[in-house]
Amino acid sequence: MTYSTEPLPRVRRRRSLLVYLGLAYAGMWAAMTPLLVSGFQRGDARQDTGALEQICIAAAMLAPALAALVAVRWTEGGGRVRESLALRWPRPWGRAVRACLTAFAVPACLTAAALAIGALAGSYPFGGVHWGGLGTWAATAVGQMLLSLPLFFGEELGWQGYLFPRLARDGGSLGLLGAYLVTGAAFALWHLPTLLMGGQYPGRPWYVSVPAMLVSCVLILPVFTWLRLRSGSVVPAVIGHAFISSVSVAMVKEFADPAAALDPLHMGINGWPGWIALAAFVAFLALTGRLRPSRYVLPGPVRNSQPTLAKPVRGGPVS
Repeated sequence: MTYSTEPLPRVRRRRSLLVYLGLAYAGMWAAMTPLLVSGFQRGDARQDTGALEQICIAAAMLAPALAALVAVRWTEGGGRVRESLALRWPRPWGRAVRACLTAFAVPACLTAAALAIGALAGSYPFGGVHWGGLGTWAATAVGQMLLSLPLFFGEELGWQGYLFPRLARDGGSLGLLGAYLVTGAAFALWHLPTLLMGGQYPGRPWYVSVPAMLVSCVLILPVFTWLRLRSGSVVPAVIGHAFISSVSVAMVKEFADPAAALDPLHMGINGWPGWIALAAFVAFLALTGRLRPSRYVLPGPVRNSQPTLAKPVRGGPVS
């Protein structure tokens, strides 16, 4: 079921987007202020995250969802928040299971491809697969990922639930490609405080880490968007994002030579081997039309108090 929508006036639409971006960015900077003031710097990819860092990161990750909630409820003039942000399970349940499994499998395959490319190129110090403890390691990594899912709802309710659908639907001259690029760039630059502290690229100066993060986010965003569009829900995008940010990073460490230094710029999803794997997959999605919202039913801000069934879209979601 999809609810009928009425376009917001242009001025209100722009104000809503500015409110969202302003609050999301302000929340990130506010959450990271204790670390920035303390002079925290991450200089090693194997460095563990302390208690203060975890608290600041958790607070920052909630900012996009809170910004989206404010934008929907107060700037757009109310409406059904869950429908406006696609906060629902895919239906029927069989489809929901397939969507969630896809959100696991695709990032896992992309990460494995990135590690293979890096190993073949000599940039990733592959240390072999320790089959004896692999099951325990995988269960632990997935368990930790599942525990962190609420935080990733905090991010994806903003980027996939709020920002991309509005840019794709209301972008006008921006166009669909522009919607992808603007959302990806906004997503990347939102990480600026952590990049200044070496978060994603330890030991790298900002003029290296910021462009690298831009490339990574512009390439990974269409994957999250595809997971969200094909299911009509942000849940698979949340799972995919959580996998990339937790299990994918753990895979880099698990299969690397324990004595070797790790440089995320040259290994994993956030490095150039990952960019090759992502670019190939995104090209496949684009060439097969899977990145066009018109292929699916794209919900928007609900303007009517009474739900109305929308006409089904031909060539709808492909499982």
